[in-house]
Amino acid sequence: MLRAALVSATVALMPLSVSGQTADDDDLDPLMEAMGIPEVLEIMREEGIAYGGELAADLFGGAGPGNTPKSWAATVGDIYSIPRLEASVRATLAEELAGSDTDAMLAFFESDLGQRIIGLEVSARRAMLEEDVEDASRDLVLEMIEKQDPRLDLLETFTEINDLIENNVVGAMNANFAFYTGLADGGAFEDEFTEDQMLSDVWSQEDAIRDDTVDWVYAYLALAYRPLSDADLQAYIDFSETEPGAVLNQALFTAFDDMFVSVSLALGRAAAGHMAGEEL
Repeated sequence: MLRAALVSATVALMPLSVSGQTADDDDLDPLMEAMGIPEVLEIMREEGIAYGGELAADLFGGAGPGNTPKSWAATVGDIYSIPRLEASVRATLAEELAGSDTDAMLAFFESDLGQRIIGLEVSARRAMLEEDVEDASRDLVLEMIEKQDPRLDLLETFTEINDLIENNVVGAMNANFAFYTGLADGGAFEDEFTEDQMLSDVWSQEDAIRDDTVDWVYAYLALAYRPLSDADLQAYIDFSETEPGAVLNQALFTAFDDMFVSVSLALGRAAAGHMAGEEL
């Protein structure tokens, strides 16, 4: 269950409104469990707290991850609380999967292969919290390219079918725009920072975001799926090409994008408030 943003920036302080038909909890709870979403959210919380330390270094006069102001650390911990993250993802998934064939989704991810895939994805995501593991995974991809490893063709197919690059790039840019919006809402800019200026700045980051996204996605996939046979990976690709697989993929991207945007907005507002407090 890769389908989550590659920026360590985001999760819901603000409740999401849900209108119209939604998927039943009886359908959603087993699917979220089978896909390892609770474990993924725990990892995202760790990523978010680390990102909060990086923000402190950038915004609050040199404080770093090991020297973060206590009030800021508490705020970040609250923003990334698991109940809030889960509520955000659940609300969007319930709406996006309404009327969908969740039985087919559950059948795949509760199968032996599906559970093995989820275990590998979660383990790889957690392992890549360590910088040396991420660096080694990126080096692995370079070696695969140099050797023209045929596994790369399968990884490329998987990436294209699930639109991993474009969805993650869009998600990262949406999160960055939300963070700027939060800063502006909180009065962090002495001069007016218009929406057009924010958009221009975000779009100026697109190439760098895309390059890092490509590198990260392939490093992650190479690490996560290395133990799978080509036949197993092809079976995952085949499921992704089905209607339930495609619907689920897009629902997950929408759910995590909503989560990242709301968290980025909250982080921006909180950062602005903290900066104002530091200046008093």
